[in-house]
Amino acid sequence: MSGAEVLICGLLVSVAVLAAVARLLSIPYPIVLVVGGAAIGFLPGLPHVHLDPEIVLVVFLPPLLYWAALSANFHDLRENLRALTLSSVGLVLATAGAVAVLAHALVPGLSWPAAFALGTIVSPTDPLAAGLVMRRLGAPRRLVSAVEGEGLFNDATALVAYRVAVAAIVGEGMSYGNAGLAFVAGAAGGIAIGLVVGWLVALIRRHTTDAQVSLTISLLSGYAAFIPANALGASGVLAAVTTGLYMGVRGVTTLPARTRLQGFLVWDIINFLINAVLFVLVGLQLRSALEGLAEYTAADLARYALAVAGTVVVVRLVWFFTVPYLIRILDRRPGQRERRVGARHRLVLAWSGMRGSVSLAAALALPLAVAPGFPFAARDLIIFLVFAVIFATLVVQGLSLPGLIRLLRVTDEGAEERQELRARLEATETALAQIDELAAEEWTRDDSVERMRRAYEYRGRRLGARADQESEHDYEDRSLAYQQMVRVVLQAQRTTVVRLRDRGEISNEVMTRIIRDFDLEEARLEI
Repeated sequence: MSGAEVLICGLLVSVAVLAAVARLLSIPYPIVLVVGGAAIGFLPGLPHVHLDPEIVLVVFLPPLLYWAALSANFHDLRENLRALTLSSVGLVLATAGAVAVLAHALVPGLSWPAAFALGTIVSPTDPLAAGLVMRRLGAPRRLVSAVEGEGLFNDATALVAYRVAVAAIVGEGMSYGNAGLAFVAGAAGGIAIGLVVGWLVALIRRHTTDAQVSLTISLLSGYAAFIPANALGASGVLAAVTTGLYMGVRGVTTLPARTRLQGFLVWDIINFLINAVLFVLVGLQLRSALEGLAEYTAADLARYALAVAGTVVVVRLVWFFTVPYLIRILDRRPGQRERRVGARHRLVLAWSGMRGSVSLAAALALPLAVAPGFPFAARDLIIFLVFAVIFATLVVQGLSLPGLIRLLRVTDEGAEERQELRARLEATETALAQIDELAAEEWTRDDSVERMRRAYEYRGRRLGARADQESEHDYEDRSLAYQQMVRVVLQAQRTTVVRLRDRGEISNEVMTRIIRDFDLEEARLEI
């Protein structure tokens, strides 16, 4: 096999092994990936990986941003818009500025553009690890939405500032006024392009009956927004995010059920693979970066890494314990009181500022040279420091976050389950009302209507039993026994169908279709 084939196979095997380790240890997989990626990078015999910086952001970012926006809770984003705007703009710029000042003062010879590039790369948060921990421990929905919403929008601010820093590095500097104007124009243009692309994607997918074609369009949607926006000088990040938000609102009711079911599965895999490959790739690049840092002692590198990581953490802590009080002083409207978050909740939010895939992609996308024949000398140092910040925030904060949530008792266990039960019950009641209306139609059959009514009445009783556990234990026990019976019967049917395929009496395609129906029937038992 060629070197590229070995590298690809090695990446996939590494990702699978690290994911299995994360599941075995019951910790969010980004934490295992960052540790495993660093370890893999130093295995002997591995080839040096050289990625084209110009394609890194284009290849990795659009699907990550699109899926994050697609799966976001739009209602919660709208409710927390002011806080999200402050965090995604103010906190990002404050972090970038503080890191730039510190790095420029601490590292001899580090230019202001390079220091600011470092600051912009480590300023956006990645909500993946924090969101996984919070959901598993039953943190209040408002906290989870705040962390995920912040991670969704601060990428745009950070990457626009990153573009300004990179332009200065390669000699295409601009004034502060022009940079601010470029930021506003880029944001407005990105949102506009994202809305147009979202409308077009929704229109096309609404009239596409083939699930595979529709899913292919979905996978390309982030690129369809990101690439044209970048080409026109607008924010590709905001374009991809806007398209994802638009489809998240519109796609729920306009897409066929089969397309939605397959879409969730496909996107979960794609999102995981992109994140995992990024962590492993940076681990491979880390070895090359360290080889290029021979002029620094190990003590110097450790000091720089601790200082930058500490600044990132401290700025976030200071922000969450100063800005909310300033808002209270400036805004005394009654509605402001409802938005307030207690000190315990703010501490959890402040400690949830892990860095991840966006910072990784931005670090890999740094230019190799400032001009033809003049390599970018600070690139290796920046990659090392970015990895150090990601390592520190993911491992230290990620592993300590569960203990902090338990210590502060910032949980609302069962809240999401109660919301789900309430929604399912209301949907079932709507279904029964719709069945009664259908019964009056001439084209419906009485036996079909009655069979459907019995099915939904059974579902309603079972959901009611789950919602009222104290008075309905017996019914719930019977329901669980019925579910077990159905599973046994379905497994017996699967065995028969497989045997028919093995005897050559039916084709493999027929077997697959029948077993898929059995799988869907079993999956419905969980509803």
